[in-house]
Amino acid sequence: MLVASFYRFTALEDPASLVEPLERCCAMHDVRGIVLLAPEGINATIAGTREDVMTVVDHLRADPRLADLTLKEAEADRPPFRKMRVRLKREIVTMGVEGIDPAHLTGTYVDPGDWNALISDPDVIVIDTRNDYEVAIGSFQNAVDPGIESFGELPDWLDARIDMARQPRVAMFCTGGIRCEKSTALLKQRGVREVYHLEGGILKYLEQVPEEESLWTGECFVFDERVAVGHGLELGDATLCRACRDPLRASDRRSPRYVEGVSCHRCHDRTTDAQKARFAERKRQVDLAHARGRSHLAETPAPADLGEAGPEAVTPPTRSSPCGGTTTSR
Repeated sequence: MLVASFYRFTALEDPASLVEPLERCCAMHDVRGIVLLAPEGINATIAGTREDVMTVVDHLRADPRLADLTLKEAEADRPPFRKMRVRLKREIVTMGVEGIDPAHLTGTYVDPGDWNALISDPDVIVIDTRNDYEVAIGSFQNAVDPGIESFGELPDWLDARIDMARQPRVAMFCTGGIRCEKSTALLKQRGVREVYHLEGGILKYLEQVPEEESLWTGECFVFDERVAVGHGLELGDATLCRACRDPLRASDRRSPRYVEGVSCHRCHDRTTDAQKARFAERKRQVDLAHARGRSHLAETPAPADLGEAGPEAVTPPTRSSPCGGTTTSR
């Protein structure tokens, strides 16, 4: 089964018009996952057979605004999503800062093959833009961990920790590239001239850079049932706490506070006895389903977290969609 992740910052003046045709296309081809649409672009992870996934991608690419979508591909042994969600959002990745325009102003892309040299430069500040629970299971050597619980906390951290007036050299990275791309747009808006971000994110680096040359340590958390991947995008050792959804390393699972399906060292003290009892019952139901050779819905977590027309206006040209109907060019 193919798992395809992609995003693009591009002006979508009418994201709502894309929802129904996309939902219909995905339903026709049994493609599941999550797609976020916003005025600033698209952010998605979808899964299915290769033929079906590529049909959905071709449907999206028929819109000229999305014609150059670039995919990050991985294989999964079982469906990583239980249904398809297409959601309208204010942002495809929530930062909460007005006036950011990554479609027109971002930092400099750095190819994975050139990344090691950049982050090994002692004059470069290397920042992991991901959430704390992601950083906990892996990151680049010597990267700064902001310790944030959500991406929306990063702007305040950058304002407090980065002296924009000194014109620092900053390199930023994230899982697939979208958060660090938007982060570089923020720093560029703030006036920082030398800002870099890892093209394709950690996933592309792990796919392309040989392990013996890598400066990555640990595993990379992904927002689906695979939980984490390592070099070569091989399935990692991390599992998911079914109570709080945080990834757990082998050492985390040895904690006395870890009870499979019920609690881990991070959430044990944040849940009530009644909640733990409910989680334990859910775990029992999952085990019963396994014993009967069936799957259970509780096994698959929901994905985390993503001008006026004048009188001269004419109907934009349309293109044929591989799922039937047309898409509008704007």
